[in-house]
Parts: sequence; structure tokens; C-alpha cells
Amino acid sequence: MQAKNLAASIALSTILLSGCWGGPTGPEVHRIAVDEQVDIGDQWNDTDSQLVSKEMIGDLLSRTWLDEFRDDAGRKPRLVVGRVANKSHDHIPTETFVKDLERELVNSGEVDFVASHGQRTQLDSEKLHQASAASLESQKAIGRELGADFLLVGQVNSIENHSGGTTLKYYQVELEAINVETGIKVWMGQKKIKKVIERSEWDM
Repeated sequence: MQAKNLAASIALSTILLSGCWGGPTGPEVHRIAVDEQVDIGDQWNDTDSQLVSKEMIGDLLSRTWLDEFRDDAGRKPRLVVGRVANKSHDHIPTETFVKDLERELVNSGEVDFVASHGQRTQLDSEKLHQASAASLESQKAIGRELGADFLLVGQVNSIENHSGGTTLKYYQVELEAINVETGIKVWMGQKKIKKVIERSEWDM
């Protein structure tokens, strides 16, 4: 009888402990505003991409080349964003950064934005399809695209310094606007970001 009571007590204790600890419940998820700045690591993130693109495009459009072109040509310049190379220590999705740059350019209303190389390839494919399948009055002609006046290209570099549990991460973003016809650089922009990361001995 005593053995049965002991077994029952152990079984009850096990049930109670299981209820207290609950076992694995999965990660907790909290929704936040998409424009809220959150740093959960030391790498380049969406906040860096948005802040850099906004500031650099703002600088690009505030320089004298823009008014000089509009005065000479009598219209807004046409821009296209080319390659932005990632030469940093981080895995940076440069496509997202390029899209942030494109959005700032389009929404500024100061320039006409031309489709990228990949998008033009899709446009050409669509026009070829229309030439064989669409009615004559609705077909879009090949060779009517407007060429870009300026090409925006750049790169992202980084430097890391370590001392004990402290890391200093330094990003430098370089962008250049180049006249497609003449090859002349009409604007060069630079944006720097510094991050200090403190790690405890438990994180190292």
C-alpha cells in the first residue's frame, strides 16, 4: 500500500511540474510598426537601407547638376540605377537597397526614372509577344523606349575593429551619378554609419 501511495505521489508531482514548466511553447511574436527602428544584431538592416537611401538621394537632388540639366535640356533628367556592389563584411541584400534608392527617386518627382536592365528585358519580351498576338492598334512599338541620361552606381564597404567585448563596425556607402553620353561624373555621394556593439563574456 505504501508503495502504491509513493508511486501515485510521484506521478502527481510529475504532472504538476509539467504544468508549471509548460514545456516548449515556441517563440513569442510581437507586431510592431514597419517604420520602427529595431536592431537585433550588428549587421546592416532595413533601417540602415532606408536612412541611407533617403539621405543620399536627397543630397543627389539638391546639387547643381540637376538645375543645369533642366536649363539646358528643357526637361527633367532620366535616371536608371545600376549595380551597387557589396564589399562589406555583411551579407547585404543590395536588391533591397537599390529598390529603396529607386523609390526615393520616383517619389521625389524631380527626375524621370527609367526601367532597369532586367525590367527592360521583360518589356522587350512583352513587345515581341504583342507583335505576334496583339491587335495592330494595341501593339507597342519596339525601339521607342526613352534612354537614360544618367546612371547611378555605387558600393558598400565596411571596416570592423575589435577590443575585448567591444566591436566598432563602420559602413561607408559610395554612390556616383554618371552622364551616360559623356561618361562625366556629375555627383559623388558618401554616407557613413558607425555601430558600437558591446558583448558580455557570455555572448563571446
